Amino acid sequence: MLYTTKILLNHPTRLILTVTGIALCMILMLFLFGIYKGVSDGSVEYIRENKVDLWILQRNSTNILRGTSILSAYHTGRIKKNENVTEVSPVLLLLTTVKNSNKQSTIFLAGYDTETGLGGPPKLIKGRNVKTDNEIVLDNSFAQKNGFNVGDELIIIEDTLKVCGISSGTNVFVIQYAFTTLAEAQSLLGFPGIITCYLVKLKKTSDIDNTVKELQTLIDGSVIYNHNDFLKNNIKEMESGFLPILYAVASLGAIVLTTVLSLILSINILERKKDFAVMKILGSPSGFLPKLIIQQAVFISLISGGLSIVLYFPLVSIIEKLSPEVSTIITLSQIILVLIIGLIMGVLSSVIALSRLRKIYPLEVFYER
Repeated sequence: MLYTTKILLNHPTRLILTVTGIALCMILMLFLFGIYKGVSDGSVEYIRENKVDLWILQRNSTNILRGTSILSAYHTGRIKKNENVTEVSPVLLLLTTVKNSNKQSTIFLAGYDTETGLGGPPKLIKGRNVKTDNEIVLDNSFAQKNGFNVGDELIIIEDTLKVCGISSGTNVFVIQYAFTTLAEAQSLLGFPGIITCYLVKLKKTSDIDNTVKELQTLIDGSVIYNHNDFLKNNIKEMESGFLPILYAVASLGAIVLTTVLSLILSINILERKKDFAVMKILGSPSGFLPKLIIQQAVFISLISGGLSIVLYFPLVSIIEKLSPEVSTIITLSQIILVLIIGLIMGVLSSVIALSRLRKIYPLEVFYER
C-alpha cells in the first residue's frame, strides 16, 4: 500500500484533479438520488397525507399526477347518504397561472371543501388554512421563489386572492400545489358543477368492498380506489415519467467516472513501464502487479467518495437557496450505495487498465527509452 501511495503522490496535481473529477461524478449521482427521493416524496405527499379510505375518479383515470378526471359535483349528497360514509369532500384540481406584478407562474390549484378539510394542504408551516373564497394557501417553495408571504395578494385570472398560509409537502419539483375553496376553484374554471374527484372516509366497521360496489352504482362513469391502491398508482406514474431520466444521467456519470480513472491508471502504467518490467524479470508474484493497480483504483475511489460527501451538502444547500423548487432528500443507504458504485467503477477501471500491464514484457527492461 505504501508503494501504491508513493506512485500516486508522484504526481500530486494529477491526483488532485483526478480525485476532484471523480468526486464530482459521485456528487452528481448523490444529487440525482436526492432529487429522486425529494420528488417521489413531494409528488405523493398530498395523497399520502390525505388519509381517506376511498378516492373516486372518472373511469379510466388512475392518478392525479398526469391523468384527467371530470366528475359532477351533484353526487356529493348521494355519497353522504350511504350509511357507511362518515365524510366526503369533492376536490377540483386544475393548472392555472398566478400573476405577481409582471411575473406569471403556474400552480396546481386544489379547490377543496373547507368544512371537512379533506383535500387541503397536508402541512402548514405558516399562517392558517383557507376559510373564505378570496384566500389561498401556497407551497413554501413556490412562495420563496416568487417572493410571497402570508398577507400578500396575488391575481389568478381576474380574481385577487390573499395568501393566508404557507404549506410544505406540496412541491412536485416541476410544479407546486396551492389551495383554495372548492367554490373559488370552480369559479376560476368557469364550470361550478365540475370536480376532479371525491375523497371519502368510511366508518371503521364498514365493509370497504361492499361500500365500493354500492357507491359504484350511484356514480356512472366512475372508478373507485382504496387509499393504498391509489397511492401506488401515483407512485408508479411518477416513477415511469421521472426514473428513466435519472437512470440515463446517472449512467453517464458512472461512464465518465470509469473512463477518467481507467485513463489515469493506464498513464501511470505507461510511465512506470520499465519499473514493472524490472519487477517481472526479478520474479515478482503473478498477482503483485495487478494488485498494485487495483489498490490505486480503490484508493482513488475511497478518497473521491469521502470528498464527494464533504462537498455534497454545502453544494446542495447553495442550489436549494438559488432554486427553492429543488428539493433533495438524501439517506444513509443512498450514500452507501453511491460509495459502493464508486468502488465497483474503480475496480472496473483497474481491470480495463490491466490490459496495458499485460503488454509489458520482462525483456523491455533492456530497451533504451
